[in-house]
Amino acid sequence: MKINKQFKVLLADDHKIVRHGLKKILEDEFSEVTVGEASRDTEILEQLNKSDWDIVILDINMPGKSGLEILKDIKATHPKLPVLILSMYPEEQFALRVMKSGASGYLRKDSAPEELVDAVKEILEGRKYISPNVMDILSDVVKKDRSIELSELLSDREYEIFMLIAQGKTVSEIAEILSLSVKTVSTHRTHILEKTRLKNNADIVMYAVRNKLLQ
Repeated sequence: MKINKQFKVLLADDHKIVRHGLKKILEDEFSEVTVGEASRDTEILEQLNKSDWDIVILDINMPGKSGLEILKDIKATHPKLPVLILSMYPEEQFALRVMKSGASGYLRKDSAPEELVDAVKEILEGRKYISPNVMDILSDVVKKDRSIELSELLSDREYEIFMLIAQGKTVSEIAEILSLSVKTVSTHRTHILEKTRLKNNADIVMYAVRNKLLQ
């Protein structure tokens, strides 16, 4: 059943087919939704300057600036604008980080369409969308009262590359995934090793496994 609530949503994803699918889900559920689209960081900023949006649905992997960096830019210029992060990564890897950065929710791309609708409804009502998995992670952090982890020493882009290395991706593969040059990825990798005091990719993998960052 359609919801009679007027609102404007900006879909930010570099894949047109993903944007099309998200738009279809929203238009099937909400009777009076206006959908805008952006495929990279500069287009997002243009859209934010051109119109007033009620919610941004943002992919964590974007060409140019990463989704995490874009999230921080949005919160700096539009602090009250809610942002729902979409990601191909498990909640254990990024949910806590994006929520700390001001996101209103974190949703995996393989979630059911109904969960996207529920998340949008929650956020439009002024609440954060916290899935059961994310709630478990947040509860675990509170219970453990753990100190800052090595990964928290990294910038958003470095953390993103850190996780891709932990998944066994090569520098060339990471460059393609993030639309960066191989040289830029290699430089980030060097900074990661320096900041974390890890020696090589194998140490990164072991760290991720030990801290349950990989599924």
